[in-house]
Amino acid sequence: MSNRRKKTDRHDHETLLPPVDADEEKHEKSDLRGDWGNIAILFFLYLLQGIPIGLASAIPMLLQNRGASYKQQAEFSFAHWPFSLKLLWAPIVDSLFWKRFGRRKSWLIPTQYLIGIFMLILSLHVNRWLGAETTDTGGDDHATEQTSTLNIPLLTVIFFMLNFLAATQDIAVDGWALTMLKRCNVGHASTCNSVGQTAGYFLGYVAFMALESAEFCNSYLRAEPAPEGLVNLSGYLWFWGLVFLVTTTLVALGKRELSPSLDRGHEEHLELDIKQTYRLLVDIMKMKPILTLVAILLTAKAGFAACDAVTSLKLIDAGVPKDKLALLVVPLVPLQIVLPLAISKYTAGTRPMEVYLKAIPYRIGLTLAAAAIVWITPAIIRDHHVPYYYYMLLLTNYGLYQIALYSMFVAVMAFFARISDPAVGGTYMTLLNTLSNLGGNWPTTVVLWLVDYLTWKRCSNSADNDCSDGALKDACSAGGGKCTITIDGYYIEIFVCLLYGLVWYRWGSGRIRQLQELPLKAWRVARRVPRTHSS
Repeated sequence: MSNRRKKTDRHDHETLLPPVDADEEKHEKSDLRGDWGNIAILFFLYLLQGIPIGLASAIPMLLQNRGASYKQQAEFSFAHWPFSLKLLWAPIVDSLFWKRFGRRKSWLIPTQYLIGIFMLILSLHVNRWLGAETTDTGGDDHATEQTSTLNIPLLTVIFFMLNFLAATQDIAVDGWALTMLKRCNVGHASTCNSVGQTAGYFLGYVAFMALESAEFCNSYLRAEPAPEGLVNLSGYLWFWGLVFLVTTTLVALGKRELSPSLDRGHEEHLELDIKQTYRLLVDIMKMKPILTLVAILLTAKAGFAACDAVTSLKLIDAGVPKDKLALLVVPLVPLQIVLPLAISKYTAGTRPMEVYLKAIPYRIGLTLAAAAIVWITPAIIRDHHVPYYYYMLLLTNYGLYQIALYSMFVAVMAFFARISDPAVGGTYMTLLNTLSNLGGNWPTTVVLWLVDYLTWKRCSNSADNDCSDGALKDACSAGGGKCTITIDGYYIEIFVCLLYGLVWYRWGSGRIRQLQELPLKAWRVARRVPRTHSS
Protein backbone atom coordinates (compact mmCIF):
# COMPACT_ATOMS: atom_id res chain seq x y z
CA MET A 1 0.00 0.00 0.00
CA SER A 2 1.57 3.23 -1.05
CA ASN A 3 0.91 6.86 -0.38
CA ARG A 4 -0.30 8.13 -3.73
CA ARG A 5 -0.10 11.85 -2.99
CA LYS A 6 1.52 14.72 -4.84
CA LYS A 7 4.49 16.21 -3.09
CA THR A 8 3.90 19.76 -1.97
CA ASP A 9 6.04 22.86 -1.75
CA ARG A 10 7.52 23.49 1.66
CA HIS A 11 6.01 26.97 1.60
CA ASP A 12 2.41 25.78 1.18
CA HIS A 13 0.05 28.02 3.06
CA GLU A 14 -3.53 27.84 4.33
CA THR A 15 -6.34 28.71 1.97
CA LEU A 16 -10.05 28.26 2.37
CA LEU A 17 -12.00 26.09 0.01
CA PRO A 18 -14.85 27.88 -1.70
CA PRO A 19 -17.58 28.71 0.81
CA VAL A 20 -20.51 26.40 1.20
CA ASP A 21 -23.07 27.12 -1.47
CA ALA A 22 -26.32 28.55 -0.27
CA ASP A 23 -28.14 25.66 -1.93
CA GLU A 24 -26.29 23.28 0.34
CA GLU A 25 -28.12 24.73 3.31
CA LYS A 26 -31.40 23.59 1.85
CA HIS A 27 -32.62 20.09 2.46
CA GLU A 28 -32.22 18.11 -0.76
CA LYS A 29 -34.99 15.64 -1.49
CA SER A 30 -33.81 12.05 -1.57
CA ASP A 31 -33.66 10.44 -5.02
CA LEU A 32 -32.76 6.74 -4.84
CA ARG A 33 -32.76 6.12 -8.58
CA GLY A 34 -29.39 4.62 -9.44
CA ASP A 35 -28.45 4.14 -5.79
CA TRP A 36 -30.42 1.01 -4.86
CA GLY A 37 -27.48 -1.25 -5.68
CA ASN A 38 -25.11 0.93 -3.65
CA ILE A 39 -27.48 0.88 -0.68
CA ALA A 40 -27.58 -2.94 -0.87
CA ILE A 41 -23.76 -3.11 -0.86
CA LEU A 42 -23.50 -0.73 2.09
CA PHE A 43 -26.08 -2.77 3.99
CA PHE A 44 -24.08 -5.94 3.31
CA LEU A 45 -20.78 -4.39 4.42
CA TYR A 46 -22.32 -3.11 7.65
CA LEU A 47 -23.87 -6.55 8.20
CA LEU A 48 -20.41 -8.14 8.02
CA GLN A 49 -19.20 -5.53 10.48
CA GLY A 50 -21.94 -6.50 12.96
CA ILE A 51 -20.95 -10.17 13.11
CA PRO A 52 -17.69 -9.84 15.11
CA ILE A 53 -19.42 -7.22 17.29
CA GLY A 54 -22.19 -9.72 18.02
CA LEU A 55 -19.74 -12.54 18.74
CA ALA A 56 -17.82 -10.32 21.17
CA SER A 57 -21.12 -9.43 22.87
CA ALA A 58 -21.89 -13.12 23.40
CA ILE A 59 -18.71 -13.66 25.41
CA PRO A 60 -19.91 -11.87 28.61
CA MET A 61 -22.96 -14.17 28.68
CA LEU A 62 -20.70 -17.22 28.46
CA LEU A 63 -18.37 -15.77 31.10
CA GLN A 64 -21.23 -15.05 33.50
CA ASN A 65 -22.37 -18.69 33.32
CA ARG A 66 -18.80 -19.75 34.06
CA GLY A 67 -18.64 -17.72 37.27
CA ALA A 68 -16.76 -14.64 36.08
CA SER A 69 -16.85 -11.68 38.46
CA TYR A 70 -18.07 -8.22 37.46
CA LYS A 71 -14.48 -7.05 37.73
CA GLN A 72 -13.52 -9.64 35.10
CA GLN A 73 -16.46 -8.51 32.98
CA ALA A 74 -15.11 -4.96 33.21
CA GLU A 75 -11.71 -6.24 32.08
CA PHE A 76 -13.23 -7.96 29.04
CA SER A 77 -15.23 -4.82 28.19
CA PHE A 78 -11.96 -3.30 26.93
CA ALA A 79 -12.32 -5.67 23.96
CA HIS A 80 -14.98 -3.28 22.61
CA TRP A 81 -12.76 -0.21 22.87
CA PRO A 82 -11.25 -0.24 19.34
CA PHE A 83 -14.44 1.42 18.07
CA SER A 84 -13.72 4.18 20.58
CA LEU A 85 -10.06 4.50 19.59
CA LYS A 86 -10.20 4.18 15.81
CA LEU A 87 -9.69 7.91 15.45
CA LEU A 88 -6.01 7.28 16.23
CA TRP A 89 -5.45 5.42 12.95
CA ALA A 90 -8.32 6.79 10.84
CA PRO A 91 -6.11 9.43 9.15
CA ILE A 92 -3.81 6.63 7.99
CA VAL A 93 -6.76 4.79 6.46
CA ASP A 94 -7.96 8.04 4.90
CA SER A 95 -4.57 9.00 3.45
CA LEU A 96 -2.77 5.84 2.32
CA PHE A 97 -4.22 3.83 -0.52
CA TRP A 98 -3.63 2.28 -3.91
CA LYS A 99 -5.38 4.62 -6.34
CA ARG A 100 -6.00 2.07 -9.10
CA PHE A 101 -7.73 -0.29 -6.66
CA GLY A 102 -9.77 2.36 -4.85
CA ARG A 103 -9.34 4.64 -1.88
CA ARG A 104 -11.67 2.67 0.43
CA LYS A 105 -11.21 -0.78 -1.13
CA SER A 106 -7.47 -0.55 -0.47
CA TRP A 107 -8.30 -0.98 3.22
CA LEU A 108 -11.69 -2.68 3.14
CA ILE A 109 -10.63 -5.79 1.22
CA PRO A 110 -7.40 -6.61 3.13
CA THR A 111 -9.10 -5.90 6.46
CA GLN A 112 -12.01 -8.23 5.75
CA TYR A 113 -9.63 -10.95 4.58
CA LEU A 114 -7.73 -10.56 7.86
CA ILE A 115 -10.97 -10.80 9.86
CA GLY A 116 -11.76 -14.07 8.09
CA ILE A 117 -8.30 -15.50 8.69
CA PHE A 118 -8.33 -14.28 12.29
CA MET A 119 -11.65 -16.04 12.93
CA LEU A 120 -10.34 -19.30 11.49
CA ILE A 121 -7.28 -19.22 13.75
CA LEU A 122 -9.30 -18.12 16.79
CA SER A 123 -11.73 -21.01 16.30
CA LEU A 124 -8.93 -23.50 17.10
CA HIS A 125 -8.35 -22.22 20.65
CA VAL A 126 -11.27 -20.14 21.94
CA ASN A 127 -13.19 -22.95 23.69
CA ARG A 128 -10.17 -23.76 25.83
CA TRP A 129 -9.71 -20.11 26.84
CA LEU A 130 -13.37 -19.98 27.86
CA GLY A 131 -12.79 -22.76 30.39
CA ALA A 132 -14.45 -25.51 28.37
CA GLU A 133 -13.89 -29.17 29.10
CA THR A 134 -11.28 -30.82 26.92
CA THR A 135 -10.36 -34.46 26.42
CA ASP A 136 -6.76 -35.41 27.17
CA THR A 137 -5.63 -38.93 26.26
CA GLY A 138 -2.31 -38.43 28.00
CA GLY A 139 -0.67 -40.90 25.66
CA ASP A 140 -2.49 -43.91 27.11
CA ASP A 141 -5.74 -45.76 26.46
CA HIS A 142 -7.78 -43.88 29.07
CA ALA A 143 -8.95 -40.42 28.12
CA THR A 144 -9.52 -37.93 30.90
CA GLU A 145 -11.79 -34.88 31.00
CA GLN A 146 -10.04 -31.68 32.00
CA THR A 147 -11.55 -28.27 32.61
CA SER A 148 -9.36 -25.31 31.71
CA THR A 149 -9.59 -22.07 33.66
CA LEU A 150 -10.95 -18.81 32.29
CA ASN A 151 -8.25 -16.82 30.59
CA ILE A 152 -9.79 -13.34 30.71
CA PRO A 153 -6.64 -11.34 29.78
CA LEU A 154 -6.00 -13.45 26.68
CA LEU A 155 -9.66 -13.39 25.64
CA THR A 156 -9.64 -9.61 26.03
CA VAL A 157 -6.54 -9.19 23.85
CA ILE A 158 -7.83 -11.58 21.18
CA PHE A 159 -11.26 -9.99 20.85
CA PHE A 160 -9.68 -6.53 21.07
CA MET A 161 -7.70 -7.41 17.95
CA LEU A 162 -10.79 -8.77 16.20
CA ASN A 163 -12.68 -5.57 16.96
CA PHE A 164 -9.65 -3.55 15.87
CA LEU A 165 -9.98 -5.09 12.41
CA ALA A 166 -13.76 -4.53 12.42
CA ALA A 167 -13.22 -0.89 13.42
CA THR A 168 -10.77 -0.41 10.56
CA GLN A 169 -13.36 -1.86 8.19
CA ASP A 170 -15.86 0.62 9.66
CA ILE A 171 -13.58 3.55 8.86
CA ALA A 172 -13.37 2.49 5.23
CA VAL A 173 -17.11 1.84 4.88
CA ASP A 174 -18.11 5.12 6.56
CA GLY A 175 -15.88 7.05 4.19
CA TRP A 176 -17.02 5.09 1.14
CA ALA A 177 -20.69 5.71 2.00
CA LEU A 178 -20.22 9.47 1.54
CA THR A 179 -19.11 9.06 -2.07
CA MET A 180 -20.83 5.80 -3.06
CA LEU A 181 -24.23 7.45 -2.60
CA LYS A 182 -25.40 10.63 -4.25
CA ARG A 183 -25.15 13.62 -1.93
CA CYS A 184 -28.94 13.84 -1.59
CA ASN A 185 -29.01 10.20 -0.40
CA VAL A 186 -26.18 10.38 2.13
CA GLY A 187 -28.70 10.45 4.98
CA HIS A 188 -29.62 6.86 4.08
CA ALA A 189 -26.12 5.75 5.02
CA SER A 190 -27.16 5.90 8.67
CA THR A 191 -30.07 3.59 7.90
CA CYS A 192 -27.75 1.12 6.16
CA ASN A 193 -25.48 1.34 9.19
CA SER A 194 -28.17 0.72 11.79
CA VAL A 195 -30.11 -1.96 9.88
CA GLY A 196 -26.98 -3.73 8.61
CA GLN A 197 -25.26 -3.77 11.99
CA THR A 198 -28.49 -5.00 13.61
CA ALA A 199 -28.72 -7.91 11.18
CA GLY A 200 -25.03 -8.75 11.65
CA TYR A 201 -25.29 -8.43 15.41
CA PHE A 202 -28.29 -10.77 15.35
CA LEU A 203 -26.33 -13.40 13.43
CA GLY A 204 -23.25 -13.03 15.64
CA TYR A 205 -25.04 -12.90 18.99
CA VAL A 206 -28.64 -14.12 19.00
CA ALA A 207 -28.31 -16.85 16.37
CA PHE A 208 -25.15 -18.14 18.06
CA MET A 209 -26.68 -18.17 21.54
CA ALA A 210 -29.70 -20.09 20.22
CA LEU A 211 -27.69 -22.66 18.26
CA GLU A 212 -25.24 -23.07 21.16
CA SER A 213 -28.10 -23.82 23.59
CA ALA A 214 -28.88 -27.53 23.99
CA GLU A 215 -32.33 -26.69 25.37
CA PHE A 216 -33.28 -24.56 22.38
CA CYS A 217 -31.95 -27.04 19.83
CA ASN A 218 -33.65 -29.98 21.55
CA SER A 219 -36.95 -28.11 21.73
CA TYR A 220 -37.10 -26.69 18.22
CA LEU A 221 -34.45 -28.13 15.92
CA ARG A 222 -33.89 -31.79 16.86
CA ALA A 223 -36.01 -34.92 16.72
CA GLU A 224 -33.90 -36.56 19.44
CA PRO A 225 -32.39 -34.68 22.40
CA ALA A 226 -28.61 -34.24 22.73
CA PRO A 227 -26.48 -32.87 25.60
CA GLU A 228 -25.05 -30.00 23.53
CA GLY A 229 -26.23 -27.41 21.04
CA LEU A 230 -25.77 -27.64 17.30
CA VAL A 231 -22.70 -25.41 17.37
CA ASN A 232 -20.08 -24.13 19.75
CA LEU A 233 -18.12 -20.90 19.53
CA SER A 234 -15.23 -22.62 17.78
CA GLY A 235 -17.37 -23.99 14.96
CA TYR A 236 -19.31 -20.75 14.60
CA LEU A 237 -16.12 -18.73 14.24
CA TRP A 238 -14.88 -21.20 11.62
CA PHE A 239 -18.08 -20.83 9.57
CA TRP A 240 -18.05 -17.03 9.59
CA GLY A 241 -14.34 -16.96 8.84
CA LEU A 242 -15.07 -18.80 5.59
CA VAL A 243 -18.02 -16.49 4.83
CA PHE A 244 -15.76 -13.43 5.20
CA LEU A 245 -13.17 -14.86 2.82
CA VAL A 246 -15.72 -15.75 0.11
CA THR A 247 -17.84 -12.59 0.25
CA THR A 248 -14.83 -10.29 0.41
CA THR A 249 -13.55 -11.86 -2.80
CA LEU A 250 -16.91 -11.14 -4.46
CA VAL A 251 -16.84 -7.48 -3.36
CA ALA A 252 -13.23 -7.10 -4.50
CA LEU A 253 -14.01 -8.42 -7.97
CA GLY A 254 -17.56 -7.19 -8.44
CA LYS A 255 -17.70 -3.63 -7.10
CA ARG A 256 -15.71 -0.83 -8.65
CA GLU A 257 -15.02 2.23 -6.52
CA LEU A 258 -15.79 5.47 -8.30
CA SER A 259 -14.23 8.83 -7.51
CA PRO A 260 -16.44 11.66 -6.20
CA SER A 261 -18.22 13.47 -9.01
CA LEU A 262 -19.96 16.83 -9.20
CA ASP A 263 -22.86 15.39 -11.21
CA ARG A 264 -23.74 13.20 -8.19
CA GLY A 265 -23.68 16.22 -5.87
CA HIS A 266 -20.27 15.50 -4.36
CA GLU A 267 -17.97 18.30 -3.33
CA GLU A 268 -14.40 18.71 -4.44
CA HIS A 269 -12.26 16.08 -2.76
CA LEU A 270 -9.03 16.93 -0.99
CA GLU A 271 -6.02 14.66 -1.35
CA LEU A 272 -3.97 14.93 1.82
CA ASP A 273 -0.99 13.01 3.08
CA ILE A 274 -0.88 11.56 6.60
CA LYS A 275 0.68 14.63 8.18
CA GLN A 276 -1.87 16.94 6.60
CA THR A 277 -4.71 14.65 7.64
CA TYR A 278 -3.64 14.60 11.30
CA ARG A 279 -3.19 18.36 11.18
CA LEU A 280 -6.67 18.67 9.71
CA LEU A 281 -7.99 16.49 12.52
CA VAL A 282 -6.46 18.86 15.06
CA ASP A 283 -8.03 21.81 13.23
CA ILE A 284 -11.44 20.13 13.32
CA MET A 285 -11.09 19.45 17.05
CA LYS A 286 -10.35 23.13 17.67
CA MET A 287 -13.65 24.28 16.17
CA LYS A 288 -16.13 25.63 18.69
CA PRO A 289 -19.12 23.57 17.49
CA ILE A 290 -17.01 20.41 17.57
CA LEU A 291 -15.80 21.10 21.11
CA THR A 292 -19.41 21.45 22.26
CA LEU A 293 -20.36 18.28 20.39
CA VAL A 294 -17.43 16.44 22.02
CA ALA A 295 -18.72 17.35 25.48
CA ILE A 296 -22.20 16.14 24.54
CA LEU A 297 -21.13 12.84 22.99
CA LEU A 298 -18.73 11.90 25.79
CA THR A 299 -21.32 12.44 28.52
CA ALA A 300 -24.73 11.67 26.99
CA LYS A 301 -24.80 7.90 27.58
CA ALA A 302 -23.48 7.77 31.15
CA GLY A 303 -27.00 8.03 32.52
CA PHE A 304 -27.92 4.71 30.89
CA ALA A 305 -24.67 2.84 31.62
CA ALA A 306 -25.84 0.80 34.62
CA CYS A 307 -28.91 -0.41 32.77
CA ASP A 308 -27.09 -1.18 29.51
CA ALA A 309 -24.06 -2.93 31.02
CA VAL A 310 -25.26 -4.70 34.15
CA THR A 311 -28.98 -5.51 33.85
CA SER A 312 -28.67 -8.61 31.64
CA LEU A 313 -25.86 -10.01 33.80
CA LYS A 314 -27.99 -9.47 36.93
CA LEU A 315 -30.87 -11.34 35.29
CA ILE A 316 -28.57 -14.30 34.59
CA ASP A 317 -27.43 -14.23 38.22
CA ALA A 318 -31.10 -14.28 39.27
CA GLY A 319 -31.72 -17.47 37.28
CA VAL A 320 -32.85 -16.36 33.82
CA PRO A 321 -31.26 -18.74 31.25
CA LYS A 322 -28.77 -16.91 29.05
CA ASP A 323 -30.08 -18.48 25.83
CA LYS A 324 -33.67 -17.45 26.63
CA LEU A 325 -32.45 -13.95 27.41
CA ALA A 326 -30.73 -13.75 24.03
CA LEU A 327 -33.75 -15.21 22.25
CA LEU A 328 -35.94 -12.39 23.50
CA VAL A 329 -34.36 -10.37 20.71
CA VAL A 330 -35.87 -12.67 18.04
CA PRO A 331 -39.45 -11.33 18.19
CA LEU A 332 -38.01 -7.82 18.02
CA VAL A 333 -35.90 -8.38 14.91
CA PRO A 334 -38.63 -7.10 12.55
CA LEU A 335 -38.96 -4.07 14.81
CA GLN A 336 -35.19 -3.48 14.82
CA ILE A 337 -35.09 -3.62 11.03
CA VAL A 338 -38.20 -1.56 10.33
CA LEU A 339 -37.63 0.95 13.12
CA PRO A 340 -34.56 2.69 11.60
CA LEU A 341 -36.40 2.91 8.30
CA ALA A 342 -39.39 4.53 9.99
CA ILE A 343 -37.26 6.86 12.10
CA SER A 344 -35.23 7.95 9.06
CA LYS A 345 -38.31 9.83 7.81
CA TYR A 346 -37.94 12.19 10.76
CA THR A 347 -34.14 12.41 10.75
CA ALA A 348 -33.53 13.07 7.04
CA GLY A 349 -34.24 16.79 7.37
CA THR A 350 -32.27 19.64 8.89
CA ARG A 351 -33.26 18.92 12.53
CA PRO A 352 -32.54 15.21 13.13
CA MET A 353 -31.57 15.71 16.78
CA GLU A 354 -35.12 16.57 17.79
CA VAL A 355 -35.81 12.83 17.66
CA TYR A 356 -32.73 12.27 19.83
CA LEU A 357 -33.96 14.65 22.51
CA LYS A 358 -37.50 13.29 22.55
CA ALA A 359 -36.21 9.75 23.14
CA ILE A 360 -34.09 10.54 26.22
CA PRO A 361 -36.90 10.89 28.83
CA TYR A 362 -38.45 7.60 27.66
CA ARG A 363 -35.11 5.84 27.90
CA ILE A 364 -34.60 7.15 31.45
CA GLY A 365 -38.05 5.88 32.47
CA LEU A 366 -37.44 2.47 30.91
CA THR A 367 -34.14 2.24 32.80
CA LEU A 368 -36.12 2.46 36.04
CA ALA A 369 -38.55 -0.17 34.75
CA ALA A 370 -35.66 -2.53 33.96
CA ALA A 371 -34.25 -2.12 37.47
CA ALA A 372 -37.69 -2.90 38.90
CA ILE A 373 -37.83 -6.11 36.87
CA VAL A 374 -34.42 -7.16 38.21
CA TRP A 375 -35.72 -6.44 41.73
CA ILE A 376 -38.76 -8.73 41.42
CA THR A 377 -37.02 -11.51 39.44
CA PRO A 378 -35.88 -13.61 42.46
CA ALA A 379 -39.46 -13.68 43.75
CA ILE A 380 -40.82 -14.87 40.38
CA ILE A 381 -38.27 -17.56 39.44
CA ARG A 382 -38.71 -20.65 41.60
CA ASP A 383 -36.76 -23.92 41.17
CA HIS A 384 -35.31 -22.67 37.86
CA HIS A 385 -38.82 -22.30 36.40
CA VAL A 386 -39.42 -19.03 34.58
CA PRO A 387 -43.12 -18.35 33.86
CA TYR A 388 -44.14 -17.14 30.41
CA TYR A 389 -45.67 -13.91 31.70
CA TYR A 390 -42.22 -12.98 33.03
CA TYR A 391 -40.74 -13.32 29.54
CA MET A 392 -43.55 -11.14 28.20
CA LEU A 393 -42.68 -8.53 30.82
CA LEU A 394 -39.01 -8.61 29.77
CA LEU A 395 -39.96 -8.50 26.10
CA THR A 396 -42.21 -5.48 26.54
CA ASN A 397 -39.61 -3.51 28.46
CA TYR A 398 -36.83 -4.47 26.06
CA GLY A 399 -38.92 -3.63 22.98
CA LEU A 400 -39.81 -0.17 24.27
CA TYR A 401 -36.20 0.41 25.29
CA GLN A 402 -35.02 -0.53 21.79
CA ILE A 403 -37.37 2.05 20.28
CA ALA A 404 -35.82 4.78 22.43
CA LEU A 405 -32.28 3.53 21.82
CA TYR A 406 -32.66 3.27 18.05
CA SER A 407 -34.32 6.65 17.85
CA MET A 408 -31.24 8.19 19.46
CA PHE A 409 -28.83 6.15 17.33
CA VAL A 410 -30.42 6.86 13.95
CA ALA A 411 -30.86 10.54 14.82
CA VAL A 412 -27.26 11.10 15.82
CA MET A 413 -25.96 9.16 12.79
CA ALA A 414 -28.12 11.29 10.48
CA PHE A 415 -26.75 14.42 12.17
CA PHE A 416 -23.18 13.17 11.63
CA ALA A 417 -23.86 12.48 7.96
CA ARG A 418 -25.33 15.95 7.51
CA ILE A 419 -22.53 17.96 9.10
CA SER A 420 -19.55 15.86 7.96
CA ASP A 421 -17.33 17.43 5.33
CA PRO A 422 -17.26 14.98 2.38
CA ALA A 423 -13.85 16.27 1.29
CA VAL A 424 -12.39 14.54 4.36
CA GLY A 425 -15.34 12.25 4.99
CA GLY A 426 -13.49 9.24 6.40
CA THR A 427 -11.69 11.30 9.05
CA TYR A 428 -14.65 13.53 9.89
CA MET A 429 -17.21 10.72 10.19
CA THR A 430 -14.76 8.57 12.14
CA LEU A 431 -14.08 11.40 14.57
CA LEU A 432 -17.78 11.76 15.32
CA ASN A 433 -18.47 8.02 15.50
CA THR A 434 -15.43 7.51 17.72
CA LEU A 435 -16.60 10.13 20.18
CA SER A 436 -20.07 8.58 20.23
CA ASN A 437 -18.66 5.08 20.84
CA LEU A 438 -16.27 6.32 23.51
CA GLY A 439 -19.16 8.05 25.23
CA GLY A 440 -20.78 4.63 25.63
CA ASN A 441 -17.73 2.48 26.37
CA TRP A 442 -16.08 4.38 29.21
CA PRO A 443 -19.20 4.43 31.44
CA THR A 444 -19.80 0.72 30.68
CA THR A 445 -16.33 -0.22 31.89
CA VAL A 446 -16.64 2.01 34.96
CA VAL A 447 -20.01 0.68 36.12
CA LEU A 448 -18.96 -2.95 35.61
CA TRP A 449 -15.77 -2.31 37.57
CA LEU A 450 -17.64 -0.65 40.45
CA VAL A 451 -20.46 -3.17 40.92
CA ASP A 452 -18.41 -5.49 43.13
CA TYR A 453 -16.99 -2.59 45.15
CA LEU A 454 -20.44 -1.11 45.79
CA THR A 455 -21.97 -4.46 46.69
CA TRP A 456 -21.97 -5.57 50.33
CA LYS A 457 -22.11 -9.27 51.12
CA ARG A 458 -22.20 -11.36 54.28
CA CYS A 459 -21.72 -15.05 54.97
CA SER A 460 -24.92 -16.47 56.42
CA ASN A 461 -23.13 -18.26 59.27
CA SER A 462 -20.34 -15.75 59.98
CA ALA A 463 -20.85 -12.04 60.64
CA ASP A 464 -17.11 -11.41 60.19
CA ASN A 465 -16.94 -12.88 56.69
CA ASP A 466 -17.86 -10.32 54.01
CA CYS A 467 -17.22 -12.70 51.07
CA SER A 468 -15.08 -10.05 49.43
CA ASP A 469 -12.73 -12.46 47.67
CA GLY A 470 -12.54 -16.06 46.53
CA ALA A 471 -10.84 -17.33 49.69
CA LEU A 472 -13.56 -15.88 51.94
CA LYS A 473 -16.28 -17.29 49.69
CA ASP A 474 -14.68 -20.74 49.87
CA ALA A 475 -14.38 -20.44 53.65
CA CYS A 476 -18.07 -19.56 53.87
CA SER A 477 -19.06 -22.54 51.73
CA ALA A 478 -16.75 -24.88 53.68
CA GLY A 479 -18.48 -23.84 56.90
CA GLY A 480 -21.89 -24.66 55.45
CA GLY A 481 -22.83 -21.03 54.87
CA LYS A 482 -23.86 -19.04 51.83
CA CYS A 483 -22.76 -15.61 50.68
CA THR A 484 -25.76 -13.31 50.43
CA ILE A 485 -26.02 -9.73 49.17
CA THR A 486 -27.06 -7.19 51.78
CA ILE A 487 -26.66 -4.08 49.58
CA ASP A 488 -26.56 -4.55 45.78
CA GLY A 489 -24.24 -2.11 44.02
CA TYR A 490 -26.39 -2.39 40.89
CA TYR A 491 -29.22 -0.41 42.48
CA ILE A 492 -26.81 2.20 43.80
CA GLU A 493 -25.53 2.68 40.25
CA ILE A 494 -29.06 2.85 38.82
CA PHE A 495 -29.94 5.62 41.30
CA VAL A 496 -26.76 7.61 40.57
CA CYS A 497 -27.24 7.22 36.80
CA LEU A 498 -30.85 8.38 37.10
CA LEU A 499 -29.88 11.60 38.87
CA TYR A 500 -27.07 12.16 36.41
CA GLY A 501 -29.38 11.59 33.43
CA LEU A 502 -31.92 14.12 34.61
CA VAL A 503 -29.25 16.78 35.22
CA TRP A 504 -27.59 16.04 31.87
CA TYR A 505 -30.87 16.32 29.97
CA ARG A 506 -31.47 19.78 31.35
CA TRP A 507 -27.94 20.82 30.42
CA GLY A 508 -27.63 19.10 27.05
CA SER A 509 -30.95 19.73 25.34
CA GLY A 510 -30.36 23.46 24.86
CA ARG A 511 -26.84 22.95 23.53
CA ILE A 512 -27.94 20.27 21.09
CA ARG A 513 -30.60 22.57 19.67
CA GLN A 514 -28.04 25.38 19.31
CA LEU A 515 -25.70 23.09 17.34
CA GLN A 516 -28.54 21.93 15.14
CA GLU A 517 -29.37 25.49 14.11
CA LEU A 518 -25.84 26.22 12.88
CA PRO A 519 -25.35 26.49 9.09
CA LEU A 520 -23.31 23.78 7.42
CA LYS A 521 -20.44 26.19 6.80
CA ALA A 522 -19.95 26.39 10.58
CA TRP A 523 -18.82 22.74 10.48
CA ARG A 524 -16.26 23.31 7.70
CA VAL A 525 -12.67 23.97 8.64
CA ALA A 526 -9.90 26.04 7.09
CA ARG A 527 -7.76 23.44 5.38
CA ARG A 528 -4.08 23.48 4.60
CA VAL A 529 -4.37 22.98 0.87
CA PRO A 530 -1.27 22.57 -1.29
CA ARG A 531 -0.72 25.44 -3.68
CA THR A 532 1.83 25.38 -6.46
CA HIS A 533 4.04 28.48 -6.71
CA SER A 534 5.38 29.74 -10.01
CA SER A 535 9.08 30.20 -10.24
